[in-house]
Amino acid sequence: MEGDGIMISTTKFKRICVFCGSRTGYRSSFTDAALQLAQQLVNRKIDLVYGGGSIGLMGLVSKAAFHGGCHVLGVIPRGLVSHEVSGEAVGELRIVADMHQRKAEMARNSDAFIALPGGYGTMEELLEIIAWSQLGIHDKPVGLLNVDGYYNNLIALFDKGVEEGFIEDSARHILVIAESAEQLINNMEEYAPEHEGVAARKSWEVDQLATTSTSGEISIS
Repeated sequence: MEGDGIMISTTKFKRICVFCGSRTGYRSSFTDAALQLAQQLVNRKIDLVYGGGSIGLMGLVSKAAFHGGCHVLGVIPRGLVSHEVSGEAVGELRIVADMHQRKAEMARNSDAFIALPGGYGTMEELLEIIAWSQLGIHDKPVGLLNVDGYYNNLIALFDKGVEEGFIEDSARHILVIAESAEQLINNMEEYAPEHEGVAARKSWEVDQLATTSTSGEISIS
């Protein structure tokens, strides 16, 4: 479907959570990828859930998505507000108590997850959401935008885990990988879990975990 010369795509996702750095990195390709991902969200009318910061790749994605007409929900621990929010944050900002509540709230409000380049925090969020899928806590697609081979070594480590018997081959395919935002979302739309969760989803108190995150939470719109 087209409007004003822009191709509008239909999608199965209403909201995608994006994990990304509070820095922009040294390569222009990283910022380009963040903006291209935001444009894909705008074109497909997908709302954004992210870590709440206004700096680095987080700031680029959130502002571009917001100004393109997407609803933007940022979730940030109180202790990081002074470090990661500079100036006026866009969209709705929920301030929670800690990192655990941040991740639970982001997961509860998202239909899928995408990781852009980032540091330890981004990688930790990515790995935890993969582990949650492996355990059966959720069955949502998890995507990795591998910009300029940034994640090649991490992907090789996952393959090494399969080779050495620590990761099931079916669980290795939890992660959907592509080099462009458009291809990544297309691939994620076709994702179907190949692995069996360790325990049935009803065995996990996911909703209760997310609900506890609302205690002491501040919402700013």
